Order: sequence, then C-alpha cells, then structure tokens
Amino acid sequence: MAEGGDSGRWPGLVGSGPGLSRGPRGLVPLPASRPSLRRPTSAPSPPSPPRRRDPVVCRRSGRGSEKDEDEEGEGEEEERVDLAEVSLLNKLIRTSLVESSHSVEILQQDPSSPLFSVKSFEELPLKKELLQGVYMMGFNRPSKIQEMALPIMLAYPPQNLIAQSQSGTGKTAAFVLAMLSRVNATEKYPQCLCLAPTYELALQIGCVIETIGRFCADVKVTYAVRGNRVRQGTRLEEQIVIGTPGTMLDWCFKYRLIDVKKIKLFVLDEADIMIDTQGFSSQSIRIQRALPKDCQMLLFSATFKETVRAFAMRIISNPIVIKLRKDELTLSNIRQYFFMCRSREEKYRALCNIYGSITIGQAMIFCQTRRSADWLSMEMRQDGHQVAILTAELTVAQRASVIQRFRDGKEKVLIATNVCARGIDVQQVTIVVNFTLPTGQNKQPDFETYLHRIGRTGRFGKKGIAFSMVESQNVELVRMIEEHFQTKIKQLDPDNMDELEKLEN
Repeated sequence: MAEGGDSGRWPGLVGSGPGLSRGPRGLVPLPASRPSLRRPTSAPSPPSPPRRRDPVVCRRSGRGSEKDEDEEGEGEEEERVDLAEVSLLNKLIRTSLVESSHSVEILQQDPSSPLFSVKSFEELPLKKELLQGVYMMGFNRPSKIQEMALPIMLAYPPQNLIAQSQSGTGKTAAFVLAMLSRVNATEKYPQCLCLAPTYELALQIGCVIETIGRFCADVKVTYAVRGNRVRQGTRLEEQIVIGTPGTMLDWCFKYRLIDVKKIKLFVLDEADIMIDTQGFSSQSIRIQRALPKDCQMLLFSATFKETVRAFAMRIISNPIVIKLRKDELTLSNIRQYFFMCRSREEKYRALCNIYGSITIGQAMIFCQTRRSADWLSMEMRQDGHQVAILTAELTVAQRASVIQRFRDGKEKVLIATNVCARGIDVQQVTIVVNFTLPTGQNKQPDFETYLHRIGRTGRFGKKGIAFSMVESQNVELVRMIEEHFQTKIKQLDPDNMDELEKLEN
C-alpha cells in the first residue's frame, strides 16, 4: 500500500475516488458514506504551466543537422520540477511499501531512556477502530520506520519526534495513527494540526485519514487550504485540521478559527520541502511557537540534510530522531550498453533496432528536455508504437494519470524527462534508454540522475538492460560514468542485429 494511500483515491486524479463537492463555498459535509470528514468544496486545481513554443521539428527528412541546434541548445530549457510535486507523485505512484535493507538509526539525548519496537499493530495501544482502519489500508504489519516510530508517537507522556525516511515507507500512515489516537472525539474543537507544503499534499494526507479513520465516526477533519473559505467567527468542530502554512496562519491568528492553546499534536510533513519554499519555514515556526509547551511535535522529512536538521532544532525541543537511509540503487543486476550515434535520427534508428531484436515488456526512455521528448513521441506514434509522455508541462493530475496508464500496461513505452527519473516502480519495465545522457550545467555527467534513470529497470532483484545513445563528442562522458560507478558500459553497433539478439541470452 502506498505511503499516502491508494492513488485511485486521490480526488481529481486516477480512479473513481470521491471528488471535491461542488456546492457553495464553505465547510460542507462529504456524502453520507463519509459523514465524519469534511473537505474544501471548490478549491481550484493546480495550475498548468504554460507551454513553451518550441520550433517545429520535421520528421526524418534530411534535417539531421538540426539535432545539434536542438539538443546542444536545449540545456537552457531543461525542466525544473517543483519539489512538492515530485513528493506528491512519489506518494501516488507507490503501490506497495518500500522495504529498505538498511537498519534504522535512532538518536536521542537520553541514551538510558528505553526504546521499543513492534512487529505487529496489535502490540500498539490502538483502539480496535484504528486497527480495522489500518488493515483497510492494506498494511499487514508495520514497516521498518513504523516499527520504531509508532511506539514513540503513541507513548505517554507524549514525546517529540523527527523522522527521516524516503517516500513509500509508511510515514504518512504513522502520523495519521498518532493524530487519530490523540484526539478526543467527544470534544468538538481542533486538537491536531498538520502542515503540508501544498494543497494537493494536504488532500493526500486527508485521504489516508479517511481510510484509516473510517470507523472513527465522531472524528472530523477540515482543510485550511486555499478555496476553503470560512467566515470569521465560525466555530470549528473538527478535531483535526490539515493545511498549508499560509492559510493555517490566517486561521490561527487572522480569523481566530483555531485556539492554538488547545492543540495537543502538531505535525510538520515534508520539512525539507518547507525549507526550500520561500516563506513556509517562517510561517511554520510562527505557528509552532504559539502552541502550548506540552504539545507533541512530530516532524517528517525525506532527507536529513544540515538545513533540515537546523530547521528541526528550531521547531522541536529534545526530539528523538529516527533515520532510515534511502535505498541504494545498485548496478550489479543492470547490464549497460551504449551506441555511438551521429544524429537524432541515428539514435531513433538504433532504438528501432532494439525493438526489433529484444523482447520488451515495457520500456522507459529518458530525454534531457521536453523538446526531445515531444519529437521522439511523435516519431514513435507515427511508427505505430503505444507511447505515453511525461513532462513538467502536465499538471499533477495529468502526470498521475499517465503513470497509472503505464503501470496498467495501456502504453508500453513511457518517454520522460527528469521529472520521472525517480520513484516509479513498475515491475514490467525491462529496458531503460537514455536518449540523451544526463548532464549538469557544467556539461559533466549527472551521476545521480544517471543512476536513478537506469534504476527504473532491474527492480525487485530482477535483471534489466540500460542503453544510452551517445554522440561521438560525448563518449568521454561514458568513460567518466564507468569510472565513477566502477562499472563497464559496453559499446554496441546499432546496426548489428545479431549482437543485439544475443543480449537476451
């Protein structure tokens, strides 16, 4: 089960989950099937970035020389993807928990204080309604981060916690259980605050609460997000408020909808993104400083860089820190090859030869820029291939839909820019192609992006194959990648079909 819940349950995205109500603005209940939760009624969808006007590229008609102009000059146009959007997509595309092979590292100021871990949810002080909800989420047992974090989050007296773990490891479900455990359903006022960097991530957290808390009939949730307009003086009866920092700040201090002195639990999700988003860190700190001293503080982050650590220490006093290292992608089960190509057309011809020689379940092809991705998708579609394209010009909803269709096998090829280099675990992906090697602004290889690109194949211990299309002047990049990863990337002749056919044996 995904860390943030099933992607089909996110409003407005894939599947048939409940959408936002279309009634008048204000707080209105969900349909009768979910009477305990409330959602914003008419918040706008995330805006779609304007499409750049790219030059028209002709099909294979002798314009191979245009390749240099397009791809050499495209570096300026390489896509920049908002970190919060990447985080949301990582939540949406997970269909199962990520099980890290690394042990959990725990840091605490008092080493004599006992710490506990659990191997089953029954060992935790959870009400039977929450246990039912956990199993509805598809969790059979706690993940590694949940084993250590949940006993701390549910302990009495409450303890402050900083948890660092990658997307898909169950962080969201963990702090949702903490919120649902801490609230008193008989008291009709806000008791838990949860901050997320974007409207969409706030709703994603709400979906997890909706699933886990579906049997907690008297617990209600509302959203302090744009578009959810509440009149000043309104008395909130919802025990859990999820929102973005700016709107939550207004609800607390401008409209005084929330009595911050009554808050029992404060959750700050995606702390690393908060720090990188202008204004969010100061808004979050202002809210936190107004909370009572005995309010439990939980901070979650995908990374634990120095900036995150310093920010966390400003927010939380005497925290226990749980760190779960990111899964390290390995190249040991991925065979790597490259083709020497003089033009974009030669790259495409090599790609066609791969398709004619190797049995492919599904393939991911990475381009450095949107222009290359658009051109390649047009070529492949005109040659009869089922192709999907994933670039940053698409809205989050559109990208999630593309990913879902690819996972369902409705398209066999996914052409993507770096927006999609991380996080997609599709078992059927057997081939990854670098249509252009990833490079940084200094024209040196982007080793991390290369690793994550080819890591889309060879998942779950299976063997995979990665091909790179390389211009003659960029062969040195291949050598640098080989040296960096202490690996071997064999050169193939793009026109030697026999050599390609041998790769499957």
